[in-house]
Amino acid sequence: MREGLIPAVLGTAVTTAGFVRKQNKKIDSMISNTVFGFGLAHIVLGAIDLYEHRD
Repeated sequence: MREGLIPAVLGTAVTTAGFVRKQNKKIDSMISNTVFGFGLAHIVLGAIDLYEHRD
């Protein structure tokens, strides 16, 4: 399995969860934005790993 694929996939799932939470106005926006940003960071880091370790 390619290095960086797991963080990228995990980041996609977490970003999606953060986006869904942002749509719900009852939930604190700071928590939603934190989850969303955490997911985006994982996508970026996973993409960097995929780029650096391409064969």
